[in-house]
Amino acid sequence: RTTCCSPIYADYVPDHDATAVALLKKAGAIIMGKTVTTQFACGDPSPTVNPWNALHTPGGSSSGSAVGAATGMFPASLGTQTGGSVLRPAAYNGVVGLKPTFGRISRFGVYPVSWTLDTMGTFTRTVEDAAIMLTVMAGPDIKDGHTSHREALDYTRAIGSQKTPPRIGVLRTFFFERCNDEVRRHTDAVVENLRSAGAIVSDVEIPVDFDTVLATQRLLMSVEAAAVHEENFRTRADDFAPIVRELIEMGMITPGVAYVQAQRVRKRFRREMEQAIQGFDVLLTPSTPAAAPRSLSTTGDPMFQSPWTTCGLPTITLPSGLNGDGLPLGIQLAGAPFDEERLLAAAKWCEDVLEFTLTPVD
Repeated sequence: RTTCCSPIYADYVPDHDATAVALLKKAGAIIMGKTVTTQFACGDPSPTVNPWNALHTPGGSSSGSAVGAATGMFPASLGTQTGGSVLRPAAYNGVVGLKPTFGRISRFGVYPVSWTLDTMGTFTRTVEDAAIMLTVMAGPDIKDGHTSHREALDYTRAIGSQKTPPRIGVLRTFFFERCNDEVRRHTDAVVENLRSAGAIVSDVEIPVDFDTVLATQRLLMSVEAAAVHEENFRTRADDFAPIVRELIEMGMITPGVAYVQAQRVRKRFRREMEQAIQGFDVLLTPSTPAAAPRSLSTTGDPMFQSPWTTCGLPTITLPSGLNGDGLPLGIQLAGAPFDEERLLAAAKWCEDVLEFTLTPVD
């Protein structure tokens, strides 16, 4: 069954595989089942709990996929990101989360939230496994018009290919201003660790209003979600969870002019981020403003992941340590569009330096 965690689809059984799943099966993968998500991949929490501490959120929307990978239920899992639905739960649960470039993996067969934002991603325990998953699933698909026709590569070649230490730009703007002191100190320590290991590290400041970027992402998501759910919402509004319902209602009253302007802001932001990464292999930020919140009524704040979804750049989160309460912390690395090979090479190099191997069952 594909229920989207909604009573509307409680008994829905699709008659075909998503393209990503079909490709995994063709490559020999054993599909164990489907994991729990938040309702329609939005912000209403799912029943899933964080295996590091059951009083803390596992994040969302791909909560079940992240927790299953963290606890060893399976070696890899899938999720989609419209705001922060892959990178955030990966960080909260201490696993590797990869959100490739928008259009790198087909979304055919995925129930949509936003056609111009939704991005298929993966949860794994290692960067190498993320590279394997991407190699299998990447490529054009005539069933998803947003997929790129750029050649897909064997991304496993990136593993161990970083012969010289990477050039890392530490993006201080916004990310180091909005995280808590614990995360800031931890990330600074990680940066110094990478520098000591040989990485060429420089601070990066960019004149971008990230609050406007976050508002842009939210507007695009709400308008397109309203279009997705228009028919069901008209007849079964009471079956929508509160946060999804609010999102749809916001989208329904948003003027078309505002939507067009938001798309223009998005394109400008993408150009700015492409310029910011020039001269670096990756940009580095904290994965989240804080560790997983002590609450089961939230999935956490997507503010550190949504910008990467909005501009479409490939991004990976790596576990980098634990906070004072024993909860995972992480770093995000972002790469140039469709340069997942370089991103994964740098991520593998960082993973080897950080040597974080703890799991919630250790």
